[in-house]
Amino acid sequence: MAKPKVMFVVGTRPDAIKTAPVVREFRQFPELVDTVLVSTGQHREMLWQALEAFDLKADYDLEVMTHGQTLAGVTQKILGGLDGLLEEHRPDMVFAQGDTTTTFVAGLASFYRQIPYGHIEAGLRTPDIFNPFPEEFNRRAVGLFAALHFPPTKWSEQNLLREGIDPARVFVTGNTGIDAVLHTSKANDMRWYSDWPGRIVLLTTHRRENWGAPQEQIARAARQLVDEFEDVKLVVAMHKNPAVRETLQGILDGHRRIDLIEPPDYADFVKLMQRAHLILTDSGGVQEEAPSFGIPVLVLRTTTERPEGVDAGTAKLIGTEEAVVFAEGRRLLGDDAAYGAMANSTSPYGDGKASARIRYATFRHLGIESPERAMWVY
Repeated sequence: MAKPKVMFVVGTRPDAIKTAPVVREFRQFPELVDTVLVSTGQHREMLWQALEAFDLKADYDLEVMTHGQTLAGVTQKILGGLDGLLEEHRPDMVFAQGDTTTTFVAGLASFYRQIPYGHIEAGLRTPDIFNPFPEEFNRRAVGLFAALHFPPTKWSEQNLLREGIDPARVFVTGNTGIDAVLHTSKANDMRWYSDWPGRIVLLTTHRRENWGAPQEQIARAARQLVDEFEDVKLVVAMHKNPAVRETLQGILDGHRRIDLIEPPDYADFVKLMQRAHLILTDSGGVQEEAPSFGIPVLVLRTTTERPEGVDAGTAKLIGTEEAVVFAEGRRLLGDDAAYGAMANSTSPYGDGKASARIRYATFRHLGIESPERAMWVY
């Protein structure tokens, strides 16, 4: 009897980071299951770098990325490419994570082929289908046809149950991003700014809804923080998108205590987060990862699908208005009590065992007897 085959699909750097620990977990059992890893190439170099941090390489790369690609264009390319691979391999289950276009299209292609689909990091929601765009639509749509849902927290589980998802198909696991960040922090001895005696403020901003005027306000506020606190160095990990770079460079370039850097490899970025005293970001992944190291996070968005961190006190949602970003950053840099309250909060996002829980639940679904006798509960 042939072994079951599972296919993992990744398209962006966050996809790769959060999926890699699950792929590694499945590949610990080659005698029980065949595992295929597919890259759509929605992001290219950044995705490859992320996989390399986990000693992984895609078995197939659809190479869909082109300059100036539209959402419709990339959707069409991914759908056609994946459909061909599904026909060739006929997997017993397909997995993708989160809310990217790759995630949505991998689910759609699987649905058309009537192949069960596992959604990693399921159940994240905001009230507005256009915010974030197009991610909020993507994750809601995937929830309609996924066979197994792996929400990272009880909050995300409740979102799925309210939408009528069968509880027997929902498994709370913790977030695989925590599996990834804990693995990487132990495996990499990179050191950032060992010769800088002061504090590091890390800024990342790339979300589509923040392009233009919101990013201009973020950048001006960040520059004000550096001007106010002489012991602060601002490190800006710039996204590859030219629209993002032009805005940030126009306002932040040339300051002696502001470093505009290329996006580090994932393993090095983890070490940069550990070195930071404070993080300003609109990234969902960073919201989850930084609390593992006790780093307060100011979230440069008006909504978040990760309210657990806000509720736990590890993150604060502040939007993008210049005066607010400056005031909130100034409060944490100048008030030790306010900083300590956030830094000492407990991360709500996971314990590093999410990948094993996903593998265990999937094995049961596929009729594979797992080595464990009982399901871990998160």
